[in-house]
Amino acid sequence: MWPTYTDSTKSISWIIGVPVVILVGFLIFNSYSISKKQSDASMSTTESLSIQVIPIMHATAIVQWENTAIYIDPTGGAEVFEGKPPADIVLVTDIHGDHLSVETLNAVVGEAELIAPQAVKDQLPENIASRVRVLANGETMSLGGFDILAMPMYNLPESADSRHAKGRGNGYIIARDGFRVYIAGDTAGTPEMRAAKDIDIAFVPMNLPYTMGVEEAADAVLDFKPRTVYPYHYRGPDGLADVAKFKALVNAGNPGIEVILANWYPQ
Repeated sequence: MWPTYTDSTKSISWIIGVPVVILVGFLIFNSYSISKKQSDASMSTTESLSIQVIPIMHATAIVQWENTAIYIDPTGGAEVFEGKPPADIVLVTDIHGDHLSVETLNAVVGEAELIAPQAVKDQLPENIASRVRVLANGETMSLGGFDILAMPMYNLPESADSRHAKGRGNGYIIARDGFRVYIAGDTAGTPEMRAAKDIDIAFVPMNLPYTMGVEEAADAVLDFKPRTVYPYHYRGPDGLADVAKFKALVNAGNPGIEVILANWYPQ
């Protein structure tokens, strides 16, 4: 069963105006920390949850969830992961080169659990394919205290020859202790996205013609109302999408949604 978020308090903290040592660490890791306090009045206890988002580039990220490092679509070669926490869980969404890099997987997978759709497994050499735990759209898996749901990701309108046909790739919702993180992958603002519930952090793409435009992405976010959203995967044929406009549209419709403009395209 998927947990429902019922906490009454949550804080999102940026590392701004802090001592130089901490600021240097922020610049090195280009990371963003999300903290949430869980209160249970009946037991008079307070628990703290720490999640650090480390953007790597485009669709590639690390979500450091307490002591678990979750790698999302690792690409870019071993060098971009130097100094980063080693992977415990690796999630791959699709077969395209900005999501699937055999060379990078070989370099970073180590002893991590590797989860992917069947189409990705079919593209891998046997030494990596044998490691894959396949999830299809709508299936769930429990792993190391996390529940992982494979979400549909596809283009609209649907067509047999679309860049991202329904059923081939996976978005993912990762849940633990009432906290839910949604990695949308290469998708439009689908009915499944719009129906997602109780999402604390969402990663949403916006790069026509591959996924969706800024306006559609903002409209979808206003439908499913994540507490925090990261625009990512926003480089297209004409350059980078206008993520500042995305933020403005989202906050005009719902100022309670935190939009974090991270650096997904470092020089």
